[in-house]
Amino acid sequence: MEINFIALFLAAVVTLLTGFIWYHPKVFGTIWMKENNFTEEQLKTGNMLKIFGLTYVFSLMITVILMALTIHQSGAVGMVGGPPKLAEAKPSFAAFMADYGTAYRTFKHGALHGFMSGLFFAFPIVGINGLFERKSWKYIFIHAGYWMLTLMLMGGIVCAFA
Repeated sequence: MEINFIALFLAAVVTLLTGFIWYHPKVFGTIWMKENNFTEEQLKTGNMLKIFGLTYVFSLMITVILMALTIHQSGAVGMVGGPPKLAEAKPSFAAFMADYGTAYRTFKHGALHGFMSGLFFAFPIVGINGLFERKSWKYIFIHAGYWMLTLMLMGGIVCAFA
Protein backbone atom coordinates (compact mmCIF):
# COMPACT_ATOMS: atom_id res chain seq x y z
CA MET A 1 0.00 0.00 0.00
CA GLU A 2 1.66 3.17 -1.22
CA ILE A 3 1.07 6.49 0.54
CA ASN A 4 0.24 9.57 -1.50
CA PHE A 5 2.03 12.24 0.52
CA ILE A 6 0.66 15.02 -1.71
CA ALA A 7 -2.87 14.06 -0.60
CA LEU A 8 -1.76 14.18 3.04
CA PHE A 9 -0.17 17.61 2.59
CA LEU A 10 -3.34 18.88 0.88
CA ALA A 11 -5.62 17.35 3.53
CA ALA A 12 -3.64 19.20 6.19
CA VAL A 13 -4.52 22.51 4.52
CA VAL A 14 -8.20 21.79 5.20
CA THR A 15 -7.88 22.90 8.83
CA LEU A 16 -6.76 26.34 7.66
CA LEU A 17 -9.32 26.71 4.88
CA THR A 18 -12.22 25.46 6.98
CA GLY A 19 -11.13 27.65 9.88
CA PHE A 20 -10.96 30.70 7.60
CA ILE A 21 -14.60 30.16 6.68
CA TRP A 22 -15.94 28.78 10.00
CA TYR A 23 -14.42 31.50 12.16
CA HIS A 24 -15.17 34.32 9.71
CA PRO A 25 -17.20 37.12 11.35
CA LYS A 26 -20.14 36.41 9.02
CA VAL A 27 -20.26 32.74 10.09
CA PHE A 28 -19.23 31.95 13.71
CA GLY A 29 -16.32 34.36 14.17
CA THR A 30 -18.24 37.10 15.94
CA ILE A 31 -19.86 34.64 18.36
CA TRP A 32 -16.49 32.94 18.95
CA MET A 33 -14.84 36.29 19.70
CA LYS A 34 -17.63 37.22 22.11
CA GLU A 35 -17.46 33.84 23.90
CA ASN A 36 -13.68 34.32 24.36
CA ASN A 37 -13.88 38.03 25.22
CA PHE A 38 -11.58 38.81 22.28
CA THR A 39 -11.43 42.05 20.34
CA GLU A 40 -10.22 42.36 16.78
CA GLU A 41 -7.25 44.35 18.07
CA GLN A 42 -6.25 41.50 20.40
CA LEU A 43 -6.43 38.98 17.57
CA LYS A 44 -4.11 41.10 15.41
CA THR A 45 -1.35 40.92 18.03
CA GLY A 46 -0.69 37.17 17.60
CA ASN A 47 2.35 35.77 15.78
CA MET A 48 0.48 34.57 12.70
CA LEU A 49 3.46 32.74 11.17
CA LYS A 50 3.80 30.68 14.34
CA ILE A 51 0.05 30.11 14.66
CA PHE A 52 -0.51 29.05 11.05
CA GLY A 53 2.78 27.16 10.81
CA LEU A 54 2.15 25.07 13.90
CA THR A 55 -1.47 24.58 12.89
CA TYR A 56 -0.24 23.06 9.65
CA VAL A 57 2.27 20.81 11.45
CA PHE A 58 -0.42 19.63 13.88
CA SER A 59 -2.76 19.07 10.92
CA LEU A 60 -0.16 16.82 9.28
CA MET A 61 -0.10 14.80 12.48
CA ILE A 62 -3.89 14.44 12.26
CA THR A 63 -3.66 13.14 8.68
CA VAL A 64 -1.42 10.29 9.83
CA ILE A 65 -3.97 9.01 12.33
CA LEU A 66 -6.82 9.58 9.88
CA MET A 67 -5.11 7.16 7.50
CA ALA A 68 -5.39 4.42 10.12
CA LEU A 69 -8.99 5.36 10.93
CA THR A 70 -10.28 5.68 7.37
CA ILE A 71 -8.22 3.21 5.32
CA HIS A 72 -9.06 -0.27 6.50
CA GLN A 73 -6.27 -1.80 4.44
CA SER A 74 -3.86 -0.22 6.93
CA GLY A 75 -4.95 -2.90 9.38
CA ALA A 76 -4.18 -5.64 6.88
CA VAL A 77 -0.72 -4.20 6.27
CA GLY A 78 -0.19 -4.02 10.02
CA MET A 79 -1.09 -7.71 10.36
CA VAL A 80 1.98 -8.72 8.33
CA GLY A 81 4.31 -6.43 10.25
CA GLY A 82 3.91 -3.15 8.39
CA PRO A 83 5.49 -1.89 5.17
CA PRO A 84 8.99 -3.26 5.93
CA LYS A 85 7.59 -6.82 6.03
CA LEU A 86 5.36 -6.67 2.92
CA ALA A 87 7.94 -8.44 0.76
CA GLU A 88 7.95 -11.35 3.24
CA ALA A 89 4.15 -11.67 3.41
CA LYS A 90 2.55 -14.95 2.39
CA PRO A 91 0.85 -15.23 -1.01
CA SER A 92 -2.53 -15.16 0.73
CA PHE A 93 -1.86 -11.53 1.70
CA ALA A 94 -1.25 -10.56 -1.94
CA ALA A 95 -4.45 -12.36 -2.93
CA PHE A 96 -6.38 -10.58 -0.17
CA MET A 97 -5.04 -7.19 -1.25
CA ALA A 98 -5.82 -7.97 -4.90
CA ASP A 99 -9.42 -8.69 -3.92
CA TYR A 100 -9.95 -5.99 -1.29
CA GLY A 101 -7.10 -3.50 -1.68
CA THR A 102 -9.38 -0.73 -2.90
CA ALA A 103 -12.52 -1.61 -0.92
CA TYR A 104 -14.06 1.40 0.80
CA ARG A 105 -11.40 3.76 -0.55
CA THR A 106 -13.84 6.56 -1.32
CA PHE A 107 -14.29 10.16 -0.21
CA LYS A 108 -17.71 9.27 1.19
CA HIS A 109 -16.33 6.45 3.36
CA GLY A 110 -13.47 8.60 4.64
CA ALA A 111 -15.85 11.47 5.35
CA LEU A 112 -18.03 9.14 7.43
CA HIS A 113 -15.07 8.00 9.52
CA GLY A 114 -13.75 11.56 9.76
CA PHE A 115 -17.11 12.78 11.03
CA MET A 116 -17.29 9.93 13.54
CA SER A 117 -13.78 10.87 14.73
CA GLY A 118 -14.99 14.42 15.23
CA LEU A 119 -18.11 13.29 17.05
CA PHE A 120 -16.48 10.70 19.30
CA PHE A 121 -12.98 12.19 19.79
CA ALA A 122 -12.93 15.93 19.10
CA PHE A 123 -16.34 16.80 20.57
CA PRO A 124 -15.67 15.09 23.93
CA ILE A 125 -12.18 16.62 24.15
CA VAL A 126 -13.44 20.12 23.34
CA GLY A 127 -16.37 19.56 25.69
CA ILE A 128 -14.18 18.46 28.60
CA ASN A 129 -11.79 21.37 28.10
CA GLY A 130 -14.68 23.80 27.77
CA LEU A 131 -16.38 22.57 30.91
CA PHE A 132 -13.23 22.90 33.02
CA GLU A 133 -12.48 26.31 31.51
CA ARG A 134 -16.05 27.35 32.39
CA LYS A 135 -16.84 28.08 28.75
CA SER A 136 -20.36 28.27 27.36
CA TRP A 137 -22.09 25.60 25.33
CA LYS A 138 -21.92 28.01 22.38
CA TYR A 139 -18.14 27.94 22.65
CA ILE A 140 -18.11 24.13 22.87
CA PHE A 141 -20.48 23.65 19.93
CA ILE A 142 -18.65 26.16 17.73
CA HIS A 143 -15.33 24.35 18.20
CA ALA A 144 -16.80 20.84 18.09
CA GLY A 145 -18.72 21.67 14.91
CA TYR A 146 -15.56 23.00 13.33
CA TRP A 147 -13.68 19.81 14.15
CA MET A 148 -16.48 17.52 12.97
CA LEU A 149 -16.62 19.31 9.62
CA THR A 150 -12.84 19.56 9.30
CA LEU A 151 -12.19 15.91 10.18
CA MET A 152 -14.97 14.86 7.82
CA LEU A 153 -13.33 16.70 4.91
CA MET A 154 -9.82 15.57 5.86
CA GLY A 155 -10.97 11.95 6.27
CA GLY A 156 -12.59 12.04 2.85
CA ILE A 157 -9.43 13.33 1.18
CA VAL A 158 -7.15 10.92 3.03
CA CYS A 159 -9.30 7.87 2.33
CA ALA A 160 -9.92 8.63 -1.34
CA PHE A 161 -6.49 9.88 -2.37
CA ALA A 162 -3.76 8.97 0.16
